Amino acid sequence: MALEISKVLLHVKENNKEHRTDDVSVKRLMVRRGQSFKITLHTNRQFQPDTDTLLFTAETGPKPSEEKGTRCVFGYPKSTGAKKAWTALVQESGRSSMTLAISSPADASVGSYNLYMREGSHASPQSITNMVLLFNPWCTEDWVHLPEEAKRQEYVMAEQGIIYRGSADRIGPLAWNFGQFEEDMVDICMKLLDMNPKCLRDPAEDFSARCNPIYVGRVVSAMINANDDRGILAGRWQTPYSGGVAPTHWSSSVDILRRWYKSHYSPVKYGQCWVFAGVMCTVLRCLGIPCRVVSNFQSAHDTDKNLTIDEYYTDHGVQPKESDDSVWNFHVWVEGWMKRPDLSGDSTYDGWQVLDPTPQEQSSGVFCCGPCPVKAVLEGHSDLKYDVPFVFAEVNADQVTWMLMRDGSKHRLRTVTSNVGQNISTKAVGAYRREDITASYKYPEGSKKERLVFEEAVRRGNGHKPRPELPLKPTVVKLEITEEKEPITGQDLELSLLLHSEHLREFSVQINAQAMRYTGVPDSLVYRAEKDVLLQPKQDLKISIRIPFSLYGTKMLDNSSLKVSALVHDKQHPGDGYLAVKNIVPQEPTITIQAPSTCQQFTEVTAEVIFENPISSTLRDGVLTITGSGLLSHTVVARIPVLEADQRVRFRIPFTPYRAGCRKLMADFDCDTFRDMKGSCNVEVKPNLVVSPPYTTFNGSIYGA
Repeated sequence: MALEISKVLLHVKENNKEHRTDDVSVKRLMVRRGQSFKITLHTNRQFQPDTDTLLFTAETGPKPSEEKGTRCVFGYPKSTGAKKAWTALVQESGRSSMTLAISSPADASVGSYNLYMREGSHASPQSITNMVLLFNPWCTEDWVHLPEEAKRQEYVMAEQGIIYRGSADRIGPLAWNFGQFEEDMVDICMKLLDMNPKCLRDPAEDFSARCNPIYVGRVVSAMINANDDRGILAGRWQTPYSGGVAPTHWSSSVDILRRWYKSHYSPVKYGQCWVFAGVMCTVLRCLGIPCRVVSNFQSAHDTDKNLTIDEYYTDHGVQPKESDDSVWNFHVWVEGWMKRPDLSGDSTYDGWQVLDPTPQEQSSGVFCCGPCPVKAVLEGHSDLKYDVPFVFAEVNADQVTWMLMRDGSKHRLRTVTSNVGQNISTKAVGAYRREDITASYKYPEGSKKERLVFEEAVRRGNGHKPRPELPLKPTVVKLEITEEKEPITGQDLELSLLLHSEHLREFSVQINAQAMRYTGVPDSLVYRAEKDVLLQPKQDLKISIRIPFSLYGTKMLDNSSLKVSALVHDKQHPGDGYLAVKNIVPQEPTITIQAPSTCQQFTEVTAEVIFENPISSTLRDGVLTITGSGLLSHTVVARIPVLEADQRVRFRIPFTPYRAGCRKLMADFDCDTFRDMKGSCNVEVKPNLVVSPPYTTFNGSIYGA
């Protein structure tokens, strides 16, 4: 009697739970490579593995082939010529059913697969299901294997995180919703891979290469920006943000990825580095590649690849706008975890790899960066791929400051080897606190090892030799700019300039404050003062600096900091100049969001957002935006046309959590005076095993208090 199969059970809920994808779906089979999943077949008699024919076919891509590893026929009898062999093993067999364990190889291409089955030697293949195959950090044979469970939970499973911004001495956390397990994220991420130019040129080759996380990481890095392709985000670093929103508005990757998908793959406007990195982290975690968002403070952008950043000031102390090199207040990228057998026969360069989706410089003709081994950056191995010299400069370039004279000449004020690459930060594993990972990128500043590595990077790099340094005159004047009180947006800024010399000096002091984009590019001059002073020998002289909010407030709407500089000229020696610089990042007013710290899944609760106008003038055109993966099925937006001085607004949001686990509710308030103030709170959602998921609408209410 011929074997006949009447029913196939996919055990989707159980399989997805075993493969840690049940947060995405319990209706669609989503599994990880190198790990088995089970199916049950209802049969008309007991299966005989030695004589019966039962073959499965797994295919991915438009032109699947066994040669390229995108097609495999497997089962009974056990014979296959496929490059990457899947397996089907009988676990249980009875008179009317049997259960099989199906496994993909640990180096199978990730993506959407069609699974077919054929019983008997002459029957036609029947479609079983369309399934998703992902990278597997739990599988020791997968190139993305991450040994520690706590790290897998943080770098693969965590849907909320922190992105650090600000300046080296004033680091601020930004809550970010990655949301990689929202049900539509998998399809969006697969479409992103399908839209990449390499796939459009040669889909068969691209689908075959998706077995390699190095390749996939590089493709995703290019596709997050829209510079070369129909990528996710258009970047813009200055106003106006026409046809879109300011990059500071975003606090969730989910909204951005959905907009791109629903617009038929038109770039979402606009992003800057932390937005690019946040979206890339979502995509990589969705695909199964462990990753984390990393912030580098005082981050160099070295355009001529000589590992030196040239910074210019005019002879009256203002930084001109034109400069090829720059030092950003901060820059944000992603680290992905993977092996690098393409670089070494051992594990030397395995582990964290820099992947930077912000379109700064081209890599092999494409705006992408990485994967660049962090270990190669640490040791100055700048001849390795990909993009090690660029990343090395970001964290360890030397900085030379020049004064441009009116006659066209330039005078070197100082060379600093320790300013670039400070407080490199990421979120700690399992905790909402900052972890400093600077030591993984560079040896301690000032150490002999750090200088030896710098010289090694120059030697291995593009052949540039370190520029010979002309001797600087000994510093005879000490000057420093300090904050007299914490700088807060909405208040006047109070600073001081401290001067000290061993000898009697007569100085001309020029103090300037420029509104700066976070990329180190000056936007506008907001404050200027000049005075002559007589500095007594061996005595400190303190000059007070007050910058009114009325001068800097509107200039800071779309800029991140004020660069306050003091240029001191010696009247007895006109060629001698001394410079002090301080980056000021005013703290934003607070916005408070409150919700129950714990609640039940599928049970309605209420959150409340509170904001009080902190200044003596009216705020206009206010927009409040609330998001939260697993808590709100869509973004809630409320408009607040007018908020008088000292007036407080409260906004209540009833919501029904639809996914269990640690969740984060996030609020953003934007108006004519303040740009995108943020607030967030954590909500622990307890699973409800009884109630089925309802779908509700959300009606917020605003009232004054």
